[in-house]
Amino acid sequence: MIVRIAELEIDPDRIDAYTALLAEEIEASVRLEPGVMFLFAVSVKESRNAVRVIEGYADQAAYQAHLATAHFLKYKTQTADMVTSLRLIETDPIAIEAKNPISG
Repeated sequence: MIVRIAELEIDPDRIDAYTALLAEEIEASVRLEPGVMFLFAVSVKESRNAVRVIEGYADQAAYQAHLATAHFLKYKTQTADMVTSLRLIETDPIAIEAKNPISG
């Protein structure tokens, strides 16, 4: 399994548009891609434009397939000028468990 953390900084004036596009992309990825195990997006409490996405893929092939999907490419294209910084952190999973997701 591949798990990574994306640390993004978003133009504060565009955060609402960005989060709408991110939510749309995440919903499509989880629904349409069997190799996407989970995608969690959060913002840092005191800095709404500091967005963190925790991503889980079945394997490298699933991750590569994700990057080529129409919904991911739409997200990347439409948010390119909103993202002021992006850092991808590779991880080694230790323990991953989850209950049903919380909506909101």
